[in-house]
Amino acid sequence: MSDSTSKLQLPRRDFLRGGASATAGAVLLGATAKLASGAAHPGGSDEIKVAVIGCGGRGTSAAAQALETKGPVTIVALADAFADNVERAHQQLEAVVAKGKSEGNELLADSKLDCPPERRFAGFDAYKKALETDADLVILATPPGFRPLHFEAAVAAGKHVFAEKPLAVDPPGVRQFMAANEQAKQKNLLVAIGLQRHHDPRYVETIQRIHDGEIGDVVATRVYWNGGGVWVRNRTPDQNEMQYQMRNWYYFHWLCADHYVEQHIHNLDIGNWIHGKTPVRCNAMGGRQVRTSKETGQIFDHFAAEFTYDDGTKMFSQARHIPNCWTEVGEAAHGTQGVCEVSRFRMEGRDGRWRSRLPGVDAWHQEHHDLFAALRRGETYNEGDYGAEATMTAVLGMMAAYSGQDLTWDEALASDQSFAPGLADYTFDSTPPVLPDGDGRYPVPMPGKTKLLTA
Repeated sequence: MSDSTSKLQLPRRDFLRGGASATAGAVLLGATAKLASGAAHPGGSDEIKVAVIGCGGRGTSAAAQALETKGPVTIVALADAFADNVERAHQQLEAVVAKGKSEGNELLADSKLDCPPERRFAGFDAYKKALETDADLVILATPPGFRPLHFEAAVAAGKHVFAEKPLAVDPPGVRQFMAANEQAKQKNLLVAIGLQRHHDPRYVETIQRIHDGEIGDVVATRVYWNGGGVWVRNRTPDQNEMQYQMRNWYYFHWLCADHYVEQHIHNLDIGNWIHGKTPVRCNAMGGRQVRTSKETGQIFDHFAAEFTYDDGTKMFSQARHIPNCWTEVGEAAHGTQGVCEVSRFRMEGRDGRWRSRLPGVDAWHQEHHDLFAALRRGETYNEGDYGAEATMTAVLGMMAAYSGQDLTWDEALASDQSFAPGLADYTFDSTPPVLPDGDGRYPVPMPGKTKLLTA
């Protein structure tokens, strides 16, 4: 094990020093230090060249948002496991640029799509080809099981990175990401993570007031992602097993983890930001009540978890994908002198009632504005630490629910449980790490029987 990886197995309080709140405030307010190199990107040109790795809906949207930032941006490469995703993204981005220019959108005036067929790549190794181009920055938006592998390769290639959340699906992946992030810091590479709430000034203002003591000492937080569910992609006769799982990726552990990790990470991240640290342990429960079809693979449809921090404070979490139920996506904090509805940007505390008056922003777009502005100014910018904190918090909750055990942060982080051993060598002819039984059903975790910790 490398030294950089060994550091990640220290006790929780030493893992990822410097809380998320400090990082978020620095990024949003521009309080960042200049890069040692003093250069925003190679060549001294104002143009930023971007490669997109993962051309589904999220990757295509992120590319469009990158194009619509101040200064010239050129998409120079598109890569995805599936060629049809690449071509669809190319068509959609062409339309974005054309529409923006026809409407006189100043942010798109100097941006362009320059992806001839020879720079449109498909297959499991497409990411390698994209990284061989002269792109300055890469967008990583494949299914999250690939995130550590692709991030590690991007850093090795000397690319700045925008990585969608989550950053891994299991503890080995978290450790792999963090080791690569240390290398990114040493190389002065910018790293942005798709946890866009950190770029909403209302969140920043509200959480700063909590940290300033407006509701007294924080005792507990509540975080929710309760909704009706997401898409399902049915099997087609021409698909082999690997192709099917890659298309229907949300429902397989090795590609997605679970909705608790892929989606609820946003709210768990806010909880950690409020507490200013990561939890030391978690107990949880969950299961499947409506996800009973073969197409819904392995994942649960409901979770509930209790996280404990080293000061005894708690974070209570719910995540549900069941239609026709109470829905809530948001966060709240309880203190010794009041309560804050964090996601509604209002509180009742020691000084009475308060509500943020700041205007809302498109945080998905703002995170790209902030990243590209920092790159042009030649500033340091790294969101990898709090991104990994949030990812590991979500993985801890998932592991506790799957196993039915009360787990500590340290033992979970040290686990060697990998959902996809040998991922770097996979092709469409490979056998996936999980297979259906004779009835076409996939193994589903069973609390009390599933064991997710190995020596």
